Amino acid sequence: MLHIYTYSGQHLIRSVTDGVNNIEGLDRGIWYDLINPTPDEEKFVEACLGVSVPTRDEMQDIEPSARLYTESNAEFLTLTALVNLREHDPLKTPVTFVLRDKVLVTLRYAEPLPFALFEASATKPGARAYNTGEMVMIGLIEALIDRLAQILEWTGDELDAISREVFRSRDKSATRKARNLEALIEKIGNKGDMLTLVRESLVSILRLTTFHQTKEETKAARDVRQEMKILQRDASALGDHAGFLSNKVNFLLDATLGLINLEQNQIIKIFSVAAVVFLPPTLVASIYGMNFEHMPELAWQVGYPFAIGLMIASAVLPYLFFKRKGWL
Repeated sequence: MLHIYTYSGQHLIRSVTDGVNNIEGLDRGIWYDLINPTPDEEKFVEACLGVSVPTRDEMQDIEPSARLYTESNAEFLTLTALVNLREHDPLKTPVTFVLRDKVLVTLRYAEPLPFALFEASATKPGARAYNTGEMVMIGLIEALIDRLAQILEWTGDELDAISREVFRSRDKSATRKARNLEALIEKIGNKGDMLTLVRESLVSILRLTTFHQTKEETKAARDVRQEMKILQRDASALGDHAGFLSNKVNFLLDATLGLINLEQNQIIKIFSVAAVVFLPPTLVASIYGMNFEHMPELAWQVGYPFAIGLMIASAVLPYLFFKRKGWL
């Protein structure tokens, strides 16, 4: 799919295309958005810019030299975006920006929400002047950063809710409480995965903005550099916040595992105390259950009550001792 945008003097206008047969006169757009492009669409964009569009395998390369480079007077910048955030199954996808002569080409094989939000905003009358491909790229990166900030805010709120469940649980049933804690571990793990992807995306944005600022210094470039510095500061601040939330995730994970161990130790302690309490009565019963011919207690009138009383006393005394020590 290919979307071509031109600037009308007030806002961006998207030209509806039906394959490459109906895009005559649209070779002067400022933004070419390729989404799962066909070979014909790639060839058309390559003819408009005079550069080769990277392949999907090249976009997924993690080497800095393969993601950020200059070729044929064009900048090739690839960052990591996130998709499927609403389904709580986030995935990362590469997005490539090709910038040449104030014309931008975006190449992607997924549809991150910030692209749709930016398009809705930039195509409204009275929108910000996205009159060059470079300004469109800045707007897209800003939308991506805003989306990541929103994700971090949601994740922080969810971690606060998990923290309240961990430390303020009123469930008295040990089995039910252990099950709740096990479910919380899964939630904490999901939040940890989310933060990992967010930090990876922020790092890619920081690398992209840093690389783009190294181009030739002109008055227009200085204005763009200032915009990039603002985006860089925002991404860096969000990276610090993501690091803080990651530390909180580790703390909650350690705390939850510790509480599960405490619950298990409590159960084991109950069995241990029960074994110690019933050990002396068992010893008494074993002694008087022996079949020796000469046992003085067999002739006692109070032999049976005496044995029962001795077993009860041998069970009660250890219990009172543990209670006094605070072990129960």
